[in-house]
Amino acid sequence: MSDLVTGEAVVLGLRTAKLPSRALAIALDLIVQSAALVLSSLILGIVLTGLDSAAFAALTLGLLVFFMVALPVMVETLTRGRSLGKAALGLRVVRSDGGPVRFRHSLVRGLVGFFEIVALSGVPAAICSAVSSDGKRLGDIFAGTLVVRERVPGGGAATALPVVHPQLLQAMGAELVAMDLSAVPEPLWLAVRQLLGRIGELDPAVAHQMSARLADDLSARTGHPVPYGLHPAAYLGAVLTERQRREWTRAQGHASYRQPAPAAPATPTAAAAPTVPSATGAPAAPAPATPAPAPAPPQSPGTGFAPPA
Repeated sequence: MSDLVTGEAVVLGLRTAKLPSRALAIALDLIVQSAALVLSSLILGIVLTGLDSAAFAALTLGLLVFFMVALPVMVETLTRGRSLGKAALGLRVVRSDGGPVRFRHSLVRGLVGFFEIVALSGVPAAICSAVSSDGKRLGDIFAGTLVVRERVPGGGAATALPVVHPQLLQAMGAELVAMDLSAVPEPLWLAVRQLLGRIGELDPAVAHQMSARLADDLSARTGHPVPYGLHPAAYLGAVLTERQRREWTRAQGHASYRQPAPAAPATPTAAAAPTVPSATGAPAAPAPATPAPAPAPPQSPGTGFAPPA
């Protein structure tokens, strides 16, 4: 087991391949490459019978470089770290941070591997792999790569993300609401966010191992285990979403508490008297309001005439 730390401070628990499995994988690759090289040389020797010895030697050297350097580099780049021998033994080449290898990593591994494996009969590679705690050869050291096991005995071949059933997420909803997240430290939340942000860039086996380790740590802090059948990455995403929901709700509550009270509506005032335009067109002074008529004096009942003023 190799504890490697990524740039996001996420510890990778990778099962590295040691010297015996790596030597067997390299031997299978060399057998296939040597057979293809010999067969191609025989075919070219039969077809191109008119070539002199110097031209045939140059052609043979070109075939040697192609089958021992160019072809392994292309295969390793296109398959993201898997050659024929590695695929047979369940191995894969990954970067030291757990990501998939690129062309530059495969090129460095192929060039250094030609000298330490083919030219020097594999003696430097065997010594370096036996001394290294991660089983690295010189090509891995210069390229910044690592050979890991994809098929772990008893671990299950969970390299692909399983289908998440909606019933699992619905049943987990009540647990999320009642889950106590106060015991989860901030570095663990940071590791979960970083993993979910770059999970598409990682190898599926590495991503599953990292998700399982973080999910176990998170479930131990919250007291709620990962539901059976739910992928660890889905569990991490659900718990992280619940934490973000709580933070958003808390932020909205603080915002409504700090919001000032609305101003009291203004007291309606009497309507201003209309202005009467003057003859020159300029606005004149407002016309005086017409006084209300005075009420008529009351009449005495039964007299028939009004009292004198």
